[in-house]
Amino acid sequence: MKETRFDSIQQVNDYYGLPTLHPLVTVLHLDRINYTAAEKNKVHYGVYGIWLKETKGCNLSYGRTPYDFDVQTVTSFEPGQTVTVEITDLSIRPKCVGLLFHPDFLRRTNLGKNIHRYEFFSYSSTEALHLSESEVIVFKQVLDMIDTELKHPIDIHTRELIVSNIELLLNYCLRFYDRQFITREEINHSVVKNFDKMLREYIKNKALTEGLPTVNYFADKCCLSTGYFGQLVKTETGRTAKDFINARLLSAAKEYLNDDSLSVNIIAERLGFEYPQHFVRFFKHHTGKTPNDFRKAG
Repeated sequence: MKETRFDSIQQVNDYYGLPTLHPLVTVLHLDRINYTAAEKNKVHYGVYGIWLKETKGCNLSYGRTPYDFDVQTVTSFEPGQTVTVEITDLSIRPKCVGLLFHPDFLRRTNLGKNIHRYEFFSYSSTEALHLSESEVIVFKQVLDMIDTELKHPIDIHTRELIVSNIELLLNYCLRFYDRQFITREEINHSVVKNFDKMLREYIKNKALTEGLPTVNYFADKCCLSTGYFGQLVKTETGRTAKDFINARLLSAAKEYLNDDSLSVNIIAERLGFEYPQHFVRFFKHHTGKTPNDFRKAG
């Protein structure tokens, strides 16, 4: 397997045999480039990358998990991610366009300060963005604006215009992901239903030995990244995954408190709290009463 590092835009352009029009940003149309594609290539990203693939011909995987990646799909990578690209048919040049930009390009910009908003960069598996025909047109139009600006001689307006268009593209991707969460309602519902079932079982059988349930734990069990899982749960239920967990913990706590034979310390331990006072603080924060006050009121 070939291994490639993209730590700079110069490395990206050298790999594909392209001139570097800007040291921190590039737009790539792979179907227009004459380069030798490796059958299997592990790519280490030191830059941000967002790719639109319009044809079949290659598979992606993050670690051991394949991406939900096929025709008219978008995948995004952030610095520090490693992705394996496998060409399934070397006789076909996949129609694929990508935007890659170095983190330094966003320094001292509003986009740089708010890049954490775009959680899809950290989505890892079965989480590609599937676009409609009209969405593909919008995506490519914004990329074309960036590409046009890159071909213009660099001046005092270059950075601001390109950053603005990158932000526009990312905002469209947010909109498209929101649409996808809604249109995948049946799939999302089954994920949340399974999450609820696993959460109840965890609180009943595992919290005592494993500790408090976490969003990361259940995202991993559902084979989703934490960011994608959290957005899915929020879209489906109107609550964050953390709030959903807290609600189930609170419900279990009230059920235990109805049993006078269980001390507050034992209940705290059963629910996974490391210290009883943490449980008391949690319960009072959510109900306005201490566990003992709740018992007396009941």
